[in-house]
Amino acid sequence: MLEADNIRADKKRETANTHHINARKRDSASPTAFEKEVFTPDSAYQSNSNKENPACRFNVPKNVTLQRNEKGLALVKDGMELRADFLSLLPRTDHNKIHRELLVRAAKIKGEQNPIAIDATAGFGEDSFLLAAAGFTVYLFERDPIIAALLQDALDRATQTPELATIANHMTLIEANSITELAALSSGGSSVLTETMRNDFPDKETLRPDVIYLDPMFPERTKSAAVKKKFQLIHILENPCENEEEILSAALNVRPRKVVIKRPVKGPFLANAKPSYSLKGKAIRYDCFVFA
Repeated sequence: MLEADNIRADKKRETANTHHINARKRDSASPTAFEKEVFTPDSAYQSNSNKENPACRFNVPKNVTLQRNEKGLALVKDGMELRADFLSLLPRTDHNKIHRELLVRAAKIKGEQNPIAIDATAGFGEDSFLLAAAGFTVYLFERDPIIAALLQDALDRATQTPELATIANHMTLIEANSITELAALSSGGSSVLTETMRNDFPDKETLRPDVIYLDPMFPERTKSAAVKKKFQLIHILENPCENEEEILSAALNVRPRKVVIKRPVKGPFLANAKPSYSLKGKAIRYDCFVFA
């Protein structure tokens, strides 16, 4: 099983490089000593190297910087620092705990040994990481290039961390608009997603994910002090979901076995669409649409 996982991981990385999507492994010859690198939209790459300034390529907002040090790539503003990382999730991936996770229970497909999930709103990939730990092969979509860069950096670091690598190798990040990609999947058209899935699962007759997961960003509260530090910075880059009907319709049209939607426990249904059933926690609710 481990050998098969390694072969599949190698194939996924090869496909990712071919299609210029983010599923690459960090160079094993990376230096162990790090020089702090700062990227700003108004300055050159502030290090001794001649690398491209990603702040320019990503159109980083003013008063915000991208910084890379030994901990990885981070978005920094006014003393706040935002970095994607999976290490803190490791205790939750224990075999005796992972299948008790509310998300995993919501996404579970009875009788499916190798389920496929699409996370259409990846963000920092934390929920996808839990799904991958539960045995899913997960394709993550993130449309914002800065958030995608932060997530890819976390995935790169995870593939070089022994206790995280097996899980991370079941995650493929695609920097693209998930609505467009889902539309191509439902219509049978060609896209980065369909080509990647065909390469990963050449024996599958139909390219149909088992689960599509949606985690639309919740609207920001009126008092900024009530918003967690992470979301204060994310809101600089992305607004709360404004196209609820479009993204839900795109997911439903694929006709997976389930569409799972993360919502505040007392929040309204996404696009006012009533699900087949819901699983509720203390603060979060998962609305599930089930298809035959």
